[in-house]
Amino acid sequence: MFSRYLTNFDPATSETRTYDFLVVGSGIAGLWSALEAADHGTVAVVTKGPLEEGSTKYAQGGIAAALCPQDSPALHLQDTMVAGAGLCNQEAVSILVTEGPTRVRELVKRGAQFDEENGQLILAREGAHGIRRIVRAKGDQTGKEVERALVEDIRHNPVDLYEGYFAVDLLTQGEECVGMLTWSIAEQRFVLFIASTTLLATGGAGQLFKVTTNPAVVTGDGMAMAYRAGAWLQDMEFMQFHPTALAKDASPKFLISEAVRGEGARLVNTIGHRFMPDYHPDAELAPRDVVSRSIVAEMQKTGSPHVLLDLTSHSRESIQGRFPTIFQTCCDYGIDPSDELIPVSPAAHYTMGGVRTGLNGETNLKRLYACGEVACTGVHGANRLASNSLLEGLVFGSRSVKAARRAVKHLGAPQVALSPVRRLRPYQEDVGCVETRRTLRNLMWSQVGLLRSEEALVGALDQIDRMAEVVHQLPARPETWELANMVLLSRLIAFAALVRTESRGAHQREDFPKVDDVHWKKHAALHRRTGDGVTIEDDPEISFA
Repeated sequence: MFSRYLTNFDPATSETRTYDFLVVGSGIAGLWSALEAADHGTVAVVTKGPLEEGSTKYAQGGIAAALCPQDSPALHLQDTMVAGAGLCNQEAVSILVTEGPTRVRELVKRGAQFDEENGQLILAREGAHGIRRIVRAKGDQTGKEVERALVEDIRHNPVDLYEGYFAVDLLTQGEECVGMLTWSIAEQRFVLFIASTTLLATGGAGQLFKVTTNPAVVTGDGMAMAYRAGAWLQDMEFMQFHPTALAKDASPKFLISEAVRGEGARLVNTIGHRFMPDYHPDAELAPRDVVSRSIVAEMQKTGSPHVLLDLTSHSRESIQGRFPTIFQTCCDYGIDPSDELIPVSPAAHYTMGGVRTGLNGETNLKRLYACGEVACTGVHGANRLASNSLLEGLVFGSRSVKAARRAVKHLGAPQVALSPVRRLRPYQEDVGCVETRRTLRNLMWSQVGLLRSEEALVGALDQIDRMAEVVHQLPARPETWELANMVLLSRLIAFAALVRTESRGAHQREDFPKVDDVHWKKHAALHRRTGDGVTIEDDPEISFA
């Protein structure tokens, strides 16, 4: 059902390009890694869409870092650990918060322009942060500014950019990754990249769900490729749902930044009751998982498809100045946030799980590294602290490249002898790629979403397996390969959610509503077994490459 490779290909007849560093993905983690590697060998960046497209540019809030005298890495660590609901890797968190301020200053040197006042960075506060530590740009356009700066920088560096190349599969020999099979969308042909080191920075998997803040390209390709190649995936049950997406018809959903609540906005239900103090002492500034669940509970109580975000205590001018993008988007929908309440509801937002790595981005496959949202260092635990995601891309992107540089030096170029791949079954006519994708996303939202149960998860797995049979027979093309990745990851997320018989952080089981530290204060990792089987282990010992 789930083959090692997605398609037929013959290395002997495919164009081959060779590099020291192959970076897959062009968000903050990918571009930062490529820039870090540029002075140390030949570098290629491969991305399936335009260079600027991906989750990074949609990030509104900012980058969390202990940059003010009243703050410290220790306080940042404490907030991150609390948000992570007992599953954060403390060593990884310590690295994140300690190295983070330096990476942010380096980002400024690379051209990112953050909001300042009297020569000092303006710092915002977001949910579950005990202090103002969020660096922002143009009020609520931080990701867009970071992406702009990095794209501009990389176009002036000796990095080869391959836009419109679909990453089909990692190429492996034994337990070693030797590069990647890609499909040039413009030229309609396979291109093989052979690389001394391959670094996955492909982002998350929010498009698996019907309601998401993630753009259309975020389909989990890197995680799926890594799994097929034999890499471990970890914490796949932990998908973060952002509490406040604008409850209007749009795909992706427009995000109403956590920073809005950090500036005093309140949540009320549709009968006017401010409800967050009923659920958590930090009220609107509680961790994201708490706020999301509370909103769903209020929606169920009132029979409404949304709750309301009240920013009317702020003037029109102050909202325009602090949140220009949010203000304009609300106005585009006929909502004046200085005078009207904003309808909001949760949406799939961030994948805490991913390719299991060490503290330097290394995986269990030699020469393969991962950083950013595609990776799982354990830094986020069961629930990511707001604005730690862009920081993670910077910190672990740098560490991954340092490790990859050592590999290039000591391992040299791989000795490649790849054989042609032939499928056992022929392709059939298109039997509904678009409809299968729509059905899958609806299924994941309704049965593997914010609230889960054994009955729903078992039913979802059965339907996903039937979809996999359909996808396996679709014609070979990027739409099919992307759907195959989505089906595979959906299966793994549902399976991991079924196995974890407790509620923790972003993973909520209606039939197991309590935290179970006795049995489940641990990570579960998934590995591909021969055939269609899945191996699952508790905190497996992995010999990283």
